[in-house]
Amino acid sequence: MAATPRGTSPVPPDARPRLTVLSGPSGVGKSTVVAHMRKEHPEVWLSVSATTRRPRPGEQHGVHYFFVSDEEMDKLIANGELLEWAEFAGNRYGTPRTAVLERLEAGEPVLLEIDLQGARQVRDSMPEARLVFLAPPSWDELVRRLTGRGTEPPEVIERRLAAARVELAAEPEFDQTLVNTSVEDVARELLALTNVV
Repeated sequence: MAATPRGTSPVPPDARPRLTVLSGPSGVGKSTVVAHMRKEHPEVWLSVSATTRRPRPGEQHGVHYFFVSDEEMDKLIANGELLEWAEFAGNRYGTPRTAVLERLEAGEPVLLEIDLQGARQVRDSMPEARLVFLAPPSWDELVRRLTGRGTEPPEVIERRLAAARVELAAEPEFDQTLVNTSVEDVARELLALTNVV
């Protein structure tokens, strides 16, 4: 193995993986983009959130989310065990802190897929994190995606659309914006931002 020249580190500081936060309005395709990227590059570690939301069909505990009761979520928050947490559409979501910090310490790229509230909390607690905003190609396309799911009642969809307007207005708070016109293209750009390529 070749020796590293004196005075240089094996991995330049700007090439070391850091925490990347992907956020954007509900229905913009965050989960789809992340799933595609991790299928191609499983070395990117995606933090699994805890949530009080009930599982959707096909979702597995510990894989898609840690499904917890309101009482369990209260304890996680009270004990400072969450890097961030937020309430959305009547449910709470949070990122377990310890697992994220352990992966970063090990030099592994970590990706969080969270909402605006959570992204702001991460920015406050970890200013070095890179915040990436996933934007829809247009408002009409976002509405089509949200109403086309068919998994939620109209009042929940209305709440999601109202939240999406607020979330879209927060785009300037982010370090980078990716427009989700192609899952493959966005996944490739997101991968580059995690410093894996």
